[in-house]
Amino acid sequence: MKLPHLFLLLCLSSQLNAQPHFARKWVQLFNGKDLKGWTPKIRGYDLGDNFGNTFRVVNGAIQVNYDHYKTFDDRFGHLFYKTPFSYYLLAVEYRFVGKQTPGAPGWAYKNSGIMLHCQPPQTMLKNQDFPISIEDQLLGGDTTGERSTCNVCTPGTNIEMDGKLETKHCINSTSKTFRNDVWVRAEVLVLGDSIIKQIVNGDTVLVYEKPQLGGGNVTDFDPSVKKDGQLLQSGYISLQSEGHPVEFRKVEIIDLSPYYEKKK
Repeated sequence: MKLPHLFLLLCLSSQLNAQPHFARKWVQLFNGKDLKGWTPKIRGYDLGDNFGNTFRVVNGAIQVNYDHYKTFDDRFGHLFYKTPFSYYLLAVEYRFVGKQTPGAPGWAYKNSGIMLHCQPPQTMLKNQDFPISIEDQLLGGDTTGERSTCNVCTPGTNIEMDGKLETKHCINSTSKTFRNDVWVRAEVLVLGDSIIKQIVNGDTVLVYEKPQLGGGNVTDFDPSVKKDGQLLQSGYISLQSEGHPVEFRKVEIIDLSPYYEKKK
């Protein structure tokens, strides 16, 4: 692929929303009113079955809420946007609220994620726990100790860093810790199957490349959709439900596909 000079400016800037030329191109994936354009997939349920009204809109924000759950019981959920993307800048504004749901795993405390390059939701099996994807992991801090956000995790995938294949499931970013119910802006620059750059409140905290199928940490999937070693050029975006209430007040995107010229 060829990288035009205009797009190099995008890669170098971590505060694109401060540039009027690009700010005009933000497209709202969440309309602030309802879940139009979004479809839930919760483990153990069919695509489109929003068990327990897990995903809902309240006061202008997408809520991931478990007030209809007695226990979590590994009912991991993902809310998929209707359109796949390949080259884009995505931004969400999120915060963790309330207490963790009874029965949720300990590691899921103040834990959610933006799932990138997801397999089509129609290809997920009923009892599959996570979509095969790259996860921009969103974490909240406890009252003490440090806990970075916008880490990368790899359900059914691998990445490369500094030219070397990374097979660890999660790699921490360099972000600071965000505690209580503070709103955080997470941006991710996705350049097809080349570079992914994760940004928190304007600071670049993690960069990696060559997202590809491989590895583990996903169960009950259809093996035909996981061809290990295949680079991930594009895919769907989803928001995650892992057992701790979380809110998303903004989900917006700049589609960068028009700036790319691909080799034939």
